[in-house]
Amino acid sequence: MKTEQQYFEESMTMAEYMDQMTTNLKEPSFKVYENFNVNPEDEVFQLLKAKKPHILAITEDWCGDAMLNNPVIRKIAEEADLEIRCAFRDADTDLIDRYLTNGGRGIPIYLILSEQGEVVGKWGPRAKELQQLVMDMRAQLPEKDDPSFEEKQKEMYTNLQEKYVKDPQCANWVYEDMKTVISKALS
Repeated sequence: MKTEQQYFEESMTMAEYMDQMTTNLKEPSFKVYENFNVNPEDEVFQLLKAKKPHILAITEDWCGDAMLNNPVIRKIAEEADLEIRCAFRDADTDLIDRYLTNGGRGIPIYLILSEQGEVVGKWGPRAKELQQLVMDMRAQLPEKDDPSFEEKQKEMYTNLQEKYVKDPQCANWVYEDMKTVISKALS
């Protein structure tokens, strides 16, 4: 069984990953990237620069949460001069099956690896505020056996993705939550 460090070593960088995206989420992902900025004065950056972890993202380019979260973690890694690499969830499910969310293969998941390659922290797939937003939106959907369910669910995800791009608060929630998890993992 491959270690997380081996997955990291065999994977492409986040910049390469975003460049090779083929879905309709590529452009919105780059919009988030262009419009979001970290605060270099945040304490987490001193910690990241001192500890020099690696970050392994488990992701796919069809994922709306990855569209928002990947640009945020990329900006964090760039500011701290760290490497972040991307493993595709569906290419080798052995990795994601180690990090299930409520029993499912929810993505993206970000693994914080020590310089020695040990997993010292995990974040994902959503900031708690966004999870609440999704739960509230799902509560408005008709029952699954309703003939309009699929159409309404698709509409919900489209609206959510638009909010992710247009509302800077979404990226800020991700950033604040990631900083908390990273700080705990590295302290």
